[in-house]
Amino acid sequence: MIRARRICVTAVAVLAALAGSPVLAQAEQPHKSGTLSATDDNPLPPGWRIDGESGARELVWRAPKTVPMGDARVEFRTGDRLLGVPKPARDGRTFRLALDEARPAQLSDLQVTAAGRRLDAADDDTHKSGPRGARVPAQAPANGVDPGRPGSYRTVTGEYDLDPVRLPGFATPVEMRAQVVAPKGATGSRPLALFLHGRHSTCYKPGTEDDITGDWPCADGYKPIPSDKGYLADQQLLASQGYVTVSISANGINAQDWQAEDAGAQARSSLVRQHLARWADWSAHRSTAPAVVREAAKADLSRVLLVGHSRGGEGVNRAAMDSLYPPPAAEDGYKGPVRWKVRGTVLVGPTIFGQNPVADVPNVTLLPGCDGDVSDLQGEDFVDGTRGVSRGTALHSAVYIVGANHNYFNSEWTPGVAEAPASDDFWTDPEQPDPVCSPGAATRLTAAQQHKAGSTYIAAAARLFLAGDDRVRPLLDGSGKRAASADPARVLTHAVGGRRSGGFLPDGGAKVTGARLCSAIDPDPAVACLDPETPGSSPHFAFWETEQETGRSAVDLKWSAPGTAARITPAKPLSLRGSQKLALRVFVPPNTTGTKFDVSVTDASDRRVTLGSVQVDGLPGTESTASYWAQELRVPLTAATRAGLDLRHVKSLELTPRSPSGRAWLMDAWGWAPGTAAVKAAALPRVDVGRTIVKEGDSGTRTYRIPVKISGHGSGQVRVYLLDPDSGRAENRLVTVRPGSDAIDVPVQVKGDTVYGDDVEHDIAVKAVHNAVVGKHRGGLTVENDDPEPVITLSPVADRVTEGETLTWRLSVDAPTAADIWTPVRVLPVTEGAELSTKDVDPQWLQDWSGDVPDPERPLSDANLWVWLNIPPGSTSVDFVVPTVRDQVAEPTESMRLAQTDRNAEPLPDKPVLTGTVLDTP
Repeated sequence: MIRARRICVTAVAVLAALAGSPVLAQAEQPHKSGTLSATDDNPLPPGWRIDGESGARELVWRAPKTVPMGDARVEFRTGDRLLGVPKPARDGRTFRLALDEARPAQLSDLQVTAAGRRLDAADDDTHKSGPRGARVPAQAPANGVDPGRPGSYRTVTGEYDLDPVRLPGFATPVEMRAQVVAPKGATGSRPLALFLHGRHSTCYKPGTEDDITGDWPCADGYKPIPSDKGYLADQQLLASQGYVTVSISANGINAQDWQAEDAGAQARSSLVRQHLARWADWSAHRSTAPAVVREAAKADLSRVLLVGHSRGGEGVNRAAMDSLYPPPAAEDGYKGPVRWKVRGTVLVGPTIFGQNPVADVPNVTLLPGCDGDVSDLQGEDFVDGTRGVSRGTALHSAVYIVGANHNYFNSEWTPGVAEAPASDDFWTDPEQPDPVCSPGAATRLTAAQQHKAGSTYIAAAARLFLAGDDRVRPLLDGSGKRAASADPARVLTHAVGGRRSGGFLPDGGAKVTGARLCSAIDPDPAVACLDPETPGSSPHFAFWETEQETGRSAVDLKWSAPGTAARITPAKPLSLRGSQKLALRVFVPPNTTGTKFDVSVTDASDRRVTLGSVQVDGLPGTESTASYWAQELRVPLTAATRAGLDLRHVKSLELTPRSPSGRAWLMDAWGWAPGTAAVKAAALPRVDVGRTIVKEGDSGTRTYRIPVKISGHGSGQVRVYLLDPDSGRAENRLVTVRPGSDAIDVPVQVKGDTVYGDDVEHDIAVKAVHNAVVGKHRGGLTVENDDPEPVITLSPVADRVTEGETLTWRLSVDAPTAADIWTPVRVLPVTEGAELSTKDVDPQWLQDWSGDVPDPERPLSDANLWVWLNIPPGSTSVDFVVPTVRDQVAEPTESMRLAQTDRNAEPLPDKPVLTGTVLDTP
C-alpha cells in the first residue's frame, strides 16, 4: 500500500537499485521558519480532513451514508495515483489512512474509489450513455451435454464445527466451520469441491432490517451471518452428480483482513488448506471424521476443485499456488504436507489485487455484467495474466454473464432469501434507472436466474477439470455454445491456453501498422487504450498498483472508411501447425452492432491468404458497467492450407475493417484446436516481497534492504516496479530470478535525525512475466519516526480589538518539524456576557471556514466553526484570524472563546480556553 508520504526519500532508478546501488531515505530538512495565515488556501476538498493525535496523523473521509462491507478495496487516490487502502471505522462511514508522508499540497484531486468506481462523487450526467432499452444478445446454440441437470445420486447434508485456528498476523482465531453436501451411497472415492465465500458483513442482529457489523466474534445479541450456507444449491447440484462438496466459513478473516497488506489472500489460502488437510486425515481415518463426513461418500483428494467467490476467488487462487509452490513459512497458516491435488479453480466475480494468477492450474472465471461491488471485473486477469507465463496448456476461461450482479451468486447475500439483511449490490437512482442493470431491465437477471446460471457453469468446470469430460468444454472455451439449464441468461465465453498454439500478442516486441499499439494502464490518453473520459470500462484494463505499466498492451483499431488493414507482426514468426482455426479475442464499444473484419495471415515467404470474415456486436453496457470485454471470434485455417501457406512460419496477421466506420481492440489471436490438453505444473521460482520496519535513529546512516524471498525451482523472469515515494510513479525492470538468489536487491539508506517527522514506506511491486509465480506481490521498508512530537501551544496575538479589526491567535510548536502538524480548534459558546454573532464577522470568512452564512443571525459558536489548522514543515506557527466587521449599531462588548480539541471536537482538558474580546466603535 502506498501511504501518503512526507519524509523525502531520494529514489534512484530501479536499474541502479537492482544492481545494488542504495536508495537514500533521509528526513527532509526543516524549511525556513515562519508563520502562515489560516486564511491561506486549504488544499483539502470538502468532506476530507487530516486528523490524528499523539503524532499519528490520518487522512480521513466520511461517507454521507454507510458503505456496505464488500469485496472491492476502498482506496484513496489523488487522480490516477493510489495513496493507499484506508481502515474502515465501525460506523461503516468513516475511513482513515495513515498520513505518513504526503504534504497537503500533494493531496489534490482526492478521490475515494472501489474497483474503479467513485464513492465520493455523484454520477456525472455528462457521461450518461446507453440505450433506453438494452439489446439482449442473441441466444447461442445449445451444447450437446448440459451440466446444469441434476444427477442421480441421493445426497446427505450437514455441517462440522472444529476448534478455531490461529493465522499469522490475525489477533483473533478463525473459525473452522463448514457446510457439507455429498452423494450418499456412492461407491469408491469421489472428487471434492471446496467453496470459499467472499468478504461480507460478519454479524447481524435478528429482528432488524440493517443492523449488521464486521465484528468477530459477534457481540451479545448478534448472530454470525452464515455466508458459507450461500452455495447450498450449487453444492446440491454437484453432490447429485457424484461430487463431495464443502463450503467453509471465513467470517474471522473478513473481520480482520483490512489490516493485512495482501487484503487477506494468504490467510484465506491457509484456511482452505487447513480444511483440505482435515479432509485428507478423514479420508485416511474415516472413524475420526465428523458424522456428516462419515455418512458421505469418501472424498478423493487427488481430484480437488476450489471455488471462490469475490475475495474468496483470490483466496483459492493463492491456495492453488501455495499447494504447488510453498509460501514463506513465517506468513503461512498451514505447516503440514500437501496431500491433495488441485485440478482446477472456479473464480466467481473475484478480486485479484496482486494480479498473480497461477498459470498451470486450469480455471474458469465468472464475470457478472452488472457487478456493483468488484465492478471493474478485475478477475479477467485470471485469464489475461496467464499468457506467456508458463507452459500454456492449462485452460483459462472467462464466462461473462449478462445481467448478473455480484451478490446473488450467494443466497445468503440475496434479499428475500438470506437469513440476515442483504441487498442488491448494483445500486441505481430510481429517477434514472440503468437500462442494462436496474431490476426489471430486459438484460437484468432475477436472483433465481442468476444463481441457476452460476450453478450450471460451476458444474461445467467440475465436469471438465475433475471428470475429464471434454464434451462440456465448448461451454467454457469460446466455442459459442450454451447450457440450456442456464436459460434465460445470456452467457459469452473466451479463453486462452488449452490446445491453443502460436499467439499474436501485442506485447513482446510486436510491430503494429494501420492501427495503434496502446497501453492498458497509462496516464496519457494518447497512449492508453481507453481514454479516462470514456463512459464505462474494460475488464482487460483494470488497475493494479501503478499508474503506468509495461507489458499490458492491445491493438486499437479506429477507421472512418473500410479497407485499411491493421497488421500485427510478432518479433519472430509463429507456428499455427496443428490448429483448425484462428481464434481472435476482440472487443468493440458497448451497444454497437455489425462490426465486420476480413482476417488474413502472411507466412515467412510473403504468401498472404484471407481466411474469412468475422462479425461482432458490442455487449449491452452503460457508464456503470465494464462492458468493453473481448469476445472470441474464429475463422477456419482451411483457406491457408489450400493455398499452401506455411503454417509453421506465420509472420503477420491482418484485420481489414469492412464496416463503414468503427472502433475495435484486439487483445490477442491464437491457433485453436478442439480437445483438452493434459496439464502438468512446471517447477518454477516463486517470489514473495516482505516488509521490514526500522527506526530512523538520531544520527548516522544505515543501509537496509527490502526483504524479498525467491524460492522454488528453476529460473524465470519478473517485472519489478520501484514506486517513487513522492510522485507515486514507478520505474521498472525485467529481472531474472532463481531460488536463493538476491536478484531483486533494493538497498535503502536511512539517515537518522532528531527532527520530528512521519514514517516512511519505500515499496516495490512485482509481477510474473515468464516461468515464475508471485505470491505476496508488494512490500518494502518502513522507516518509523522515533523523535518526540513537538509541544503545540495556542496563544493570543490580538485578543482585544475594536470592531472592524481582526482577532488573531497563534498555534505554535516549540521546534520546526519535517511533517505537517494538523491541529483542530473550535469556537465555543461564551460563559458570560454577549457573544459575537454570525453578522459580526466577515461573511466570506464565515463561508470559507464553516460553510455557513450570516443569516439568520445567531451566536458564532452555532456556526459549526471547528477548524483544522496546519503548521507546514519547517514552520513553527500558523495564525487563526477572525476578521470582524464594523457596523453602525451600538452594542455592548462582545466576545468569543477558542479551544484546542481532540478528533471528536471535544476541548482538550489540559489546554486553556482562550477568549477574544471585541469592543464597539467609539
